[in-house]
Amino acid sequence: MQTTLYSGFGVWDPVIWTIAGAVILLLVYLFWRSGVSTYRKGSEQERPYLSGNAEPEKNAVHIGGGNLYWGFTEGLKGYYSRLVPVHTGDLNDYMLWYFGVLVAVCALVVIFQ
Repeated sequence: MQTTLYSGFGVWDPVIWTIAGAVILLLVYLFWRSGVSTYRKGSEQERPYLSGNAEPEKNAVHIGGGNLYWGFTEGLKGYYSRLVPVHTGDLNDYMLWYFGVLVAVCALVVIFQ
């Protein structure tokens, strides 16, 4: 049985790829194990260093997504004004649209083949 596939773009040999994956996983594990052994979870080491300043409360530094995407949503306001009322968040509605469009495309392919 031949396990090597030769194509115009290279060679695919599952045994070599499996061995390479195992070697890479071993190297990653060894790199992970070489980390600092004095690290203590849940201690002062987990807190961010802010040049000696105290860390502010989370709600004082939180920036909402509305501020971040304001220019994007403002530029596409015409698109979003039609899209937001249609968005229900229900997977059943999305699957209905998906299969409806799929059936329509298949029908067009059969009709105009």
